[in-house]
Amino acid sequence: MRRNKEETYETIASLLEVARRHFTEKGYAASSMEEIVAEASVTRGALYHHFGNKRGLFQAVLEAVQREIGDRVEAEASRSENSWIQLTLGCRAFVASAVEPRTRRILLIDGPAVLGWEAWRSLDEQHSMRHLREQLQAMQEQGVLKAVPLDALTHFLSGALNESALWIAENPKDRSIEETMSVISHCLGGFINDEDPKEAES
Repeated sequence: MRRNKEETYETIASLLEVARRHFTEKGYAASSMEEIVAEASVTRGALYHHFGNKRGLFQAVLEAVQREIGDRVEAEASRSENSWIQLTLGCRAFVASAVEPRTRRILLIDGPAVLGWEAWRSLDEQHSMRHLREQLQAMQEQGVLKAVPLDALTHFLSGALNESALWIAENPKDRSIEETMSVISHCLGGFINDEDPKEAES
């Protein structure tokens, strides 16, 4: 039984690894299921069994990409104990990760096109947007952020980050990320609570 589970895990991992490379280099439309299963050394039946079809395989790859980005955002944010710095580090990590060659086509281009906007947004909400909201909520509870609606702020900032990533991916230049972070920092500055929380409570 244990060996069967190991073989299943190896099959899934191999398919995801090979599929991600094909989707990255060729795009979803030009990627061939026959080539993917052959390179992964599995049967076409195994692909259907674990992922249903090509779209299901792509969705699994996209989810893996989003988890990877979420982990990187958390790791970067944890470099500081200051919540404001955590937020800016996390935002920078998201944008930088989203525009990397092994990520941007799957996440920014084919993701919404293949799965549809609603499905893509749902996945985004489960990963990057969830981490973002948790950070904003923690900052608000600490009195760092003004008492603005969290859901509205989360969607506002998430939309800005995704659009910025698209812009950078289409118009890469040395200063793009720095320019983006400068704008985001100035924008977020308007939500920072200048009043000392301790004084407000007294």
